[in-house]
Amino acid sequence: MLPGAATVPDSPGTKGRRVIQRLQSTYREYPSRFWILVGATFIDSIGRTILNPFFALYITDRFGVGMTEAGVLFSIFAVSGFAGNMLGGALTDRFGRKGMVLFGLVFSALSSLTMGFVGRLSTFYVLAVVVGLLGDIAGPARGAMVADLLPEHQRAEGFGVLRVVGNLAWIVGPTIGGLLASRSYLLLFILDAVASLITAAILFRMLPETRPEARSTAQRESVGRTFAGYFRVSADGTFMAFVLLTALMNLVYLQMYSTLSIFLRDFHSISAQGYGFLMSANAVLVVLTQFWLTRRIRPYPPMIMMAVGTALYMVGFSAYGFASTYPAFLVATLIITVGEMIEMPVSNALVVRLAPADMRGRYIAISGLSWDIPSAIGPLAAGLVLDNYNPNLVWYAGGALALVAGLGFLVLHSAARARLAEPQTAPEAAA
Repeated sequence: MLPGAATVPDSPGTKGRRVIQRLQSTYREYPSRFWILVGATFIDSIGRTILNPFFALYITDRFGVGMTEAGVLFSIFAVSGFAGNMLGGALTDRFGRKGMVLFGLVFSALSSLTMGFVGRLSTFYVLAVVVGLLGDIAGPARGAMVADLLPEHQRAEGFGVLRVVGNLAWIVGPTIGGLLASRSYLLLFILDAVASLITAAILFRMLPETRPEARSTAQRESVGRTFAGYFRVSADGTFMAFVLLTALMNLVYLQMYSTLSIFLRDFHSISAQGYGFLMSANAVLVVLTQFWLTRRIRPYPPMIMMAVGTALYMVGFSAYGFASTYPAFLVATLIITVGEMIEMPVSNALVVRLAPADMRGRYIAISGLSWDIPSAIGPLAAGLVLDNYNPNLVWYAGGALALVAGLGFLVLHSAARARLAEPQTAPEAAA
């Protein structure tokens, strides 16, 4: 610029065109099949976020039980869900992705309707075994689809994009769910089922099978040998250490979606709508900053980023134990949100990066332990504390566990540095 030249601010129209150009540029960076998956994920997430945040409230209200009984139910879902993940991972590597995803969506719709009409808690326990087993069977296939469609250097950002659209649903879903829950919980189950069926129809019509044709080893091997491949996964020490540390971290994180709503209602007189607003605030921050943040942290070592995200969990969840006003709970939730924006896309990308191409489904299935173990233990343990001891102990313990996990990721950074420095590969599937 010449000395003395005036700077003319951009007009609103110019700024608008620049935003549109950036969005168009981002869109062109990714294959069209990926965007189909993104759009379908958004629809499915709308239904899930209407129901899931209020599931613990539904169980305690409908059956007149405490968080301990609800925790038992969560544990049943988690244990049977792990078996479903194992089954789904092997079948994904053996038979492909699309059929598994479609089956999972249709079954999810049917199971949501069934759960909405169950009138006895004992029946719900039995149903939880079936829903956990078959409802999670498509999880590995969904993760493998992303890995199939994107090159390695885009996978963390791709998972970040999926988080953005998922959290767009969180802006709307919990607010709608909070309003409907005061009238009829059944409506939540019905809307979740409708969203799953719409998603299945879109994927059936618009997304072809994504499994690379070059992956012939898994196609040739027997089903028995495919399942035996889990022994190979369990022998991968670096990967298993990562899964266990992530499980410890998620043991803390999942309390926000199971225990927090009960804690706020019973000990701070905060309604379901107030809890729903916290979840929506979480989602707004993700939508506004997730993609930007994921790109900024891309140059840094992934295990270091996992440690940073976990450190923010330590601060945020510990703060729940000291908070006494709604604004304080909001600030703590936003701190946790920054942590999850750092660690979740990095964690998903690390799983597929550590997995051999022909074993992605099975590696993703085993990585499901990092969610299944916390889901089986966390709500039940937290329920026992809420019902019998000082409820703030849940959050103090969560901060301590997050500290341990963060230190573990720092150790794993040194141990896995050489493996993670290996050259990245191009995607095997056509865009």
